[in-house]
Order: sequence, then structure tokens, then C-alpha cells
Amino acid sequence: MTYSILEKKFQMRFINFSFLILFGFIIQTVDSQNAFSQTDYVSPYSIKYTFSRDSLIYDLLNTERGDYKQSSTTDYADWYSSSVKKKYGVWGPATKQYDTPEIIKEKSAEWMRERLIATASLFLGYGYQHHHIPDWDPPAGWPWKKVCMGTNGKGVDCSNFTAYIYNVGFGIKLNSNTLKQSQMLNLSEISNGLVENAEMINEPATYEDFVNTFKPGDLLFIKAANNKPVSHVIVWLGYMGQSPDGTPLIMDSHGAEVKDANGNTIPCGIHIRPFEKTSWYYNKFSHAIRIIGSN
Repeated sequence: MTYSILEKKFQMRFINFSFLILFGFIIQTVDSQNAFSQTDYVSPYSIKYTFSRDSLIYDLLNTERGDYKQSSTTDYADWYSSSVKKKYGVWGPATKQYDTPEIIKEKSAEWMRERLIATASLFLGYGYQHHHIPDWDPPAGWPWKKVCMGTNGKGVDCSNFTAYIYNVGFGIKLNSNTLKQSQMLNLSEISNGLVENAEMINEPATYEDFVNTFKPGDLLFIKAANNKPVSHVIVWLGYMGQSPDGTPLIMDSHGAEVKDANGNTIPCGIHIRPFEKTSWYYNKFSHAIRIIGSN
């Protein structure tokens, strides 16, 4: 699928973020308003779509569903109120459950997997924060749990990221706690009836088998370095992830501890990262959950 060169600011959007779409690839550029210290980082990785990216997330780009101010159980006017501060503290307002979008009806599993990745790509460049909503941007003096960003601001952690993209993309409201999310197999009550059960996938026999086993949108859960229960979750990109050296790619919200194909440190926050044989991701892999195409 071929696109003309287009740089577009979204009018109805989750984030102040721009993309360059070129010949079916999406190249990340970061808006200074969300960039923190990441403005100079240029990723060597990209995402390739079989379907038109704009058609995959048309509703997120052009309807109220894509307006982050409508994403909470709390009215936007109260997001920064003393009552929200008292009730939710560092996390900020809770996310509402979205309904099942009309756009996904009668679509194939492949189409829905690509929609999930397209939805996730809207948040590339966002910071790592312990928040529920990526665009919640607390003012100075708001309670803050110290993270790698060095200051408070927009962003989410790993499991709030995965919970948010499945929610806004499909109306599937996963638990935002990493351990609890890793155990969610019965989804009938949190998916508006869209999905009955998720499929648990145990560790493939070899590193090479990962490529053949997992599909875009699968959630891979990673154990802590001390082998305690899972402490991290990543989104598998599969065939959609384009790497100059052929390394499988994932997307997650993570600290600045991973180097890219050019040897540069990938900044803290939501980015595309390599799934290498020597990586923590691979060596501490616990299991995966497949939501799309599991039934």
C-alpha cells in the first residue's frame, strides 16, 4: 500500500503528536509539547500496514471517540480538582469503559490486530508515568511517583498503556495492574461481549519460535529480574514492525535502558523497542495473552 508524503496534525486527537506517512510506513516525530527530553531521538524502527492506517483508526481521528477529554468517568472540568487529587492521587482520573466501536464490526482478525497497533502508535513519544490516561497532565504540586522521566507530565506505565489501547480501540477494559492483567482470561464481562476468552500462550521452545508464534497485538508478560511474578507487559508488533537489522520489535512504556539498532539509548516512555535474544524481555518472558482472534 502506497501513500503520498503527508505530515498531518490531528484536530480530534489523544495527543499533540505528528506522524510522517511514507510508502506504507509510519515514521515517528515528536511534538515538543510532549517530548520532554526526547526531542532529539530518531527511531530506526517503523510500522508497516496492510490496510490504510487512517481507515483503521478513522473514528479515533475524526469522532468524539478520539477526544481524550471524553476518556474518563470524571468530567474533564474536574480532572484537576481537589476531589480528584484526594480520590486518585498520583494516578489521576480513572478511565471509563468505551463501547464497542461500529468500525470494527465484521472486520477480520488481521484488520483488528492492525487497528490495535495503529491505536498504540498514537502514543509513541509519550512519557512513562503512573497515570491511567495518557493525556492527563497534572499541574505543579500534584502528587507524583518518581519515575525515569524526572518530572511529572503526560504519559502512562506499561500496563496502563496496554489497558488504554484495548479499551479505546475495542471497548475491552483490561485491569491496569500488570499482574492482574496477566491473569485475565475470561473477558466476557469487560469486553461488551466482543470477546469471551483470551488465549494464554506459554513460552515458545526457542527464540526463533517467538517470531512464528506471536501475532501483532499479543500481550507478552515479563517477570522481574529477581524472577518474582510478572512486572512488565509489552505489545508484540510481528510482521508490522520494520527493523533495519531484522530484529523482532515490540512497543511498550519502559525506562531508558534499551538500545536501538543504531546503538542509541531509547528514551524513557512509549517507544518501539527491539526484542533481542539477549534482552530482559526474552530471558524473563513469562507467558503471553492473545485477545484478538482468540475465540
